[in-house]
Amino acid sequence: MNFMVIVAYAAGVLLLYGLGRILLVPLRTIFNLIVNAVIGGGVLLLINFIGSFWGFRVGVNPVTALVVGLLGVPGVILLIAVRLLFP
Repeated sequence: MNFMVIVAYAAGVLLLYGLGRILLVPLRTIFNLIVNAVIGGGVLLLINFIGSFWGFRVGVNPVTALVVGLLGVPGVILLIAVRLLFP
């Protein structure tokens, strides 16, 4: 085999590896956002189930689920405070 062919194959493999790494980072971020939104939606459903005994409900939609999923407990407190301030 010619030396230039080997160098071309090595460069192609490195290029594919680099391209794969570049494309993998945004996909991982999107996947993490989706997982956090699903967990946040579950937490909101649990809050609505417990709050239904006292007539308290928080809207479950993608924005509120993402707020709870990203912020965690402070996000839950934020949504509860907003719900109490603006009925």
